[in-house]
Amino acid sequence: MKHLCLLLLILMLPGYSGADELKPFTSDGCSSFPDGTWQENTLWLSCCKQHDRAYWKGGTYQQRLDADNRLEECVAAVGKPRTALLMLAGVRVGGGPFLPTQFRWGYGWSYPRGYGELTEEELEQVKRLSSQQPEQ
Repeated sequence: MKHLCLLLLILMLPGYSGADELKPFTSDGCSSFPDGTWQENTLWLSCCKQHDRAYWKGGTYQQRLDADNRLEECVAAVGKPRTALLMLAGVRVGGGPFLPTQFRWGYGWSYPRGYGELTEEELEQVKRLSSQQPEQ
């Protein structure tokens, strides 16, 4: 038990040291969640793609909270406030940087990444790759 706690503590340390190459942006839409309703099957898809952009580049814990709250606000704004709350709960539980998933916080970087401010070099990579792929 002591070793498990130590491992979890190490994984939760903020920041990341070492250079890494950011992979080009990809989006799987709303991941394992529908992209919309039966009648409007892409109703909140644009909200998910904006959310994916934030998750792709990663950053601090506060930036993740902000991205998740923007997702919730966006889905509520298309008229689905209860769906928005369900999605918010899903991304809060399943979107952390410590799970080796394709939709984790900071998925554009190598795993494991964690939380932390992006360096100037990393921000330049984000800017370069973002300009190559305009908003979808």
